[in-house]
Amino acid sequence: MHEPPDKDRATPNSTGLDFYAALPMSADFSRLGDPAAYVPLPDDWVVGVADIVRSTAAIEAGAYKQINTVAAAVIAAIANGLSGKDFPFVFGGDGAGFALPAAQAELARTAMAAVAGWADEAFDLTLRIAMVPVATIRANAHDVRVARFSPSPDVAYAMFDGGGLAWAEQRMKAGEYQLEPATGDAARPDLTGLTCRFAEIPASRGLILSIIMVPAPDAAPERFAALAQEIVALGADGIEVGSPVPPQGPDLRWPSAGFRIEAKVWAARTGRALWSSRLSVLLRSFLAHLTFTTGIRVGRFDPRRYRAELVRNTDFRKFDDGLRMTLDCTPSVADRIEQRLRLAAAEGTARIGTHRQGAALMTCFVPSASRSDHVHFIDGATGGYAAAAAMIPGDAGDDSDRA
Repeated sequence: MHEPPDKDRATPNSTGLDFYAALPMSADFSRLGDPAAYVPLPDDWVVGVADIVRSTAAIEAGAYKQINTVAAAVIAAIANGLSGKDFPFVFGGDGAGFALPAAQAELARTAMAAVAGWADEAFDLTLRIAMVPVATIRANAHDVRVARFSPSPDVAYAMFDGGGLAWAEQRMKAGEYQLEPATGDAARPDLTGLTCRFAEIPASRGLILSIIMVPAPDAAPERFAALAQEIVALGADGIEVGSPVPPQGPDLRWPSAGFRIEAKVWAARTGRALWSSRLSVLLRSFLAHLTFTTGIRVGRFDPRRYRAELVRNTDFRKFDDGLRMTLDCTPSVADRIEQRLRLAAAEGTARIGTHRQGAALMTCFVPSASRSDHVHFIDGATGGYAAAAAMIPGDAGDDSDRA
């Protein structure tokens, strides 16, 4: 299914989605702090960005699980429109980014507009969306380069470099390139496979630390790359710090804390009334709960295998025109990381934001539970990346609180 990780980079010979599929994958996350690991996207591709307006207010109202669901819905809707074809995307907690060839741009516009309309109707959340040609980004002195990180043999996540996604988001927040949300029947995105059944994941080492580190405006790329590798190393100690997901996977309870959210996902997918969707989700999640509790295989689905894959497939660290990580760590490790980040900010190497909390959230995209390529997005439970971004001095955003 995937090429072996860490093979020498080949030069892709197409500007379609097979361009991305042909890129080599690295299993060594620390290597991806080096700009040389990235390949420029073709000029005829487009970049899409989305973020939730006034996410801080929603976080304060206790709606961060809804925010994570809407952000992941952008990715799920586009993936379903592409019938499972791999494409570069990144989950940002209260938003998302992606890139696609021009031939798929209209599909993405339709999917994003549907998610934005659904987010407003289902959760009263305003999802701002925009699309920008890669050629336009380059004409404005930025770039969009990608690499592939394979945390397990079954999945690969896109990493982004060059500042292009961040620039596109800044312009979107300034009112440029924005797309209108869909209304009525058009605001029913295909969210097949999007679930939020797992309980909050409490910190096992002391706390969950959300980290965002982006280059300072005049920082030398090599200095920022060296800093990124240093922070990744600080966050790679398997004893005092690591993934928030425990080896056995997160708890699955019934009824799940997110069943009302998932009912709205199901209603968008099926067009059923919300009460009917709630009953369907309760029944389906109860059967899933029994399967995980008993460990009994159902057809091709093996709950033990699924849990092991889930742990390996989680997206708790990424390069997205900077470094983002959600770590389960001891307070002393968090202190060391934050001290180093503050020093880097004082030196003019990076703009930084962190947020401490007691638990993490998981949002899942599982197109088929019998396959191994399900993906799982991790964020802090009480603000996570959005709260960390709000702490970055000089953030170019407005009220959406993202870097």
